[in-house]
Amino acid sequence: MNVPVPGASFTDLLESLGARPTWTTRPGESAPSAPEGTTVLALRFDNGVVMAGDRRATEGHLVAHRRIRKVYPTDRFSAVAIAGTAGLAIEMVKLFQVELEHYEKIEGVRLSLEGKASFLARLVRGQLQLAIQGLVVVPLFAGFDEREQKGRLYSYDVVGGRYEETDFGSTGSGARLAKSFLRTTYEEDLTPEAAADLAVRALVAASQEDTATGGPDLIRRIFPNVVRIDSDGVAELGDEVVGPLAELAVESIQ
Repeated sequence: MNVPVPGASFTDLLESLGARPTWTTRPGESAPSAPEGTTVLALRFDNGVVMAGDRRATEGHLVAHRRIRKVYPTDRFSAVAIAGTAGLAIEMVKLFQVELEHYEKIEGVRLSLEGKASFLARLVRGQLQLAIQGLVVVPLFAGFDEREQKGRLYSYDVVGGRYEETDFGSTGSGARLAKSFLRTTYEEDLTPEAAADLAVRALVAASQEDTATGGPDLIRRIFPNVVRIDSDGVAELGDEVVGPLAELAVESIQ
């Protein structure tokens, strides 16, 4: 039996072994109802990027989950935020994490940020058949570029198109509302603290008009996931930091 030589792509290795994971529906079969992740966003600050996501997943007009996680570190200097069919999106994140780890082990160096963004586009493109049937996964990717020493962020479309955003980006059902808020409030050279505050306020603003976007639940103490990425790597902000920001945002945004 010929064993393929492992390459830098873990997905290609699986495919050569006939073990690549696939998610398909039969011809003529409608896509199953599945929880949908809603609004995520990212914005640049002076030396990095902040990513944030609300915690609600919907199924039709119902709330499927109140505490879903939508922002995930993918390696030391990057993170991805998910919107769309929650189960498929989470599996895509896991595969992406393994891909980056596999590349680093095989090549001995980290993949460039541009390379990571391109590979994620490939994973999104691989879901096109399901997207056509209504099971859409649209991520947001950000990280600290070690070569250029700055934060960068990328948005995607359902066919795997990749677009670098200059200052901020958002995807999901409340994306238009979040971006509209950021257009009037974003400033260059934000501090990390100001960027986190602005990200939380943008999510709260989107939740005021988009029922699929979950605002902070002050009674249950459910707050957005917020991650900061800079030259020190990825750091998740705890509830002790995000909670006060969320409380102030709820009070100030009507």
